[in-house]
Amino acid sequence: MFYELSDEQKEFQKKVREIYEREVSPLVEEYESKETFPVQLFRILGAEHLLCLRCPKEYGGPGLDKISECISMEELNRICAGIGSGIMVQGGLATDPLLHYGSEDLKQKYLPSAAQGEKIGAFALTEPDAGSDASGIRTTAIRQGNGYRLNGMKTFITNGTICDFVTVAAYTNPERRGTGINLFVVNREDPGFSVIKKLEKLGNYSSDTAELAFDDCYVPKERMIGEREGGGLGQLEETLKSGRLTYGARSTGVGQVTFDTILSYIKGTQRHGQPLARSQAIRFMMAEMAMSLEAMRYMTYRGAWLFDRGLATMKDASIVKLFCTESLQRIVQKAMAIQKNIGLMMENPIQRFLRDARLFKIPEGTSEIQHLVIARELGL
Repeated sequence: MFYELSDEQKEFQKKVREIYEREVSPLVEEYESKETFPVQLFRILGAEHLLCLRCPKEYGGPGLDKISECISMEELNRICAGIGSGIMVQGGLATDPLLHYGSEDLKQKYLPSAAQGEKIGAFALTEPDAGSDASGIRTTAIRQGNGYRLNGMKTFITNGTICDFVTVAAYTNPERRGTGINLFVVNREDPGFSVIKKLEKLGNYSSDTAELAFDDCYVPKERMIGEREGGGLGQLEETLKSGRLTYGARSTGVGQVTFDTILSYIKGTQRHGQPLARSQAIRFMMAEMAMSLEAMRYMTYRGAWLFDRGLATMKDASIVKLFCTESLQRIVQKAMAIQKNIGLMMENPIQRFLRDARLFKIPEGTSEIQHLVIARELGL
């Protein structure tokens, strides 16, 4: 059973914290304001071996475990959730299916360049009429000659306007609901692929998010992930299992920086002539926030520990995602309540943490979907 980071993992934590403070922190204000992703970070973090952390060394990655990935994601999201989103997709949703289910040729063609930050990846599942229910997608991939013609639209796609390739979910057999799905790798230059528009959001400003279109986009059979038609839904579920655990780390990172920020504010603030830290109500709120953070961190790393040993179930991953993202909402709301009007000012980071945190309840399965997954695995 997981209880504490090893000495090696603690050294890794120290290393990534220093790198993110040096390379990412100075960029946050500028790119949040511009509402764009600092694409130069892909090559910078690739050179530091901080992209695609679980990618084996033979494919250009460092070959680390899920615990290390969660350490990295917690530290990065402590600095900026928007930037953290783009990096998370690069090392998770966009490349995980290739790593675990792709042919050797696909692995050699895409993984090294993704791990080094030379190519940016995206993942396209969500559509205007289908999100948490992956089987409800309408994008099709109809066989033609030695390849497939993709037709459909995808939306809310992280890294959508800046990607070099995108892992796309589409039906090769629309009559087989769910089981007829496959995943394909589409290159940016493929005829028929286009970025419809960049999307503006409430939070995660520095995360690039777009709507994509596939209009008779031809993809050779070699770029289908897997050896046969069908089976893509199972690939999606395994990919989402890992991603839901990552959201535990993301939530913990944002929760920690919110806690640190508000604690510093309390210690340095007086209200009605008295130190704010003397207020019993404030002290109780801070105690509850600290308690939530401890539980979030433990659940996340326990889930990662189970994942590394092949023991994590979808219920485990959904519990982590649901508990951590919902606990984060309470942490940021308490922080905002403590600061009152000051927390609403745009120069105050608390308002950013609140906006960024709200998004976490939605991707990789909404909180409502996590309830259904957990209940189903309880036999209900």
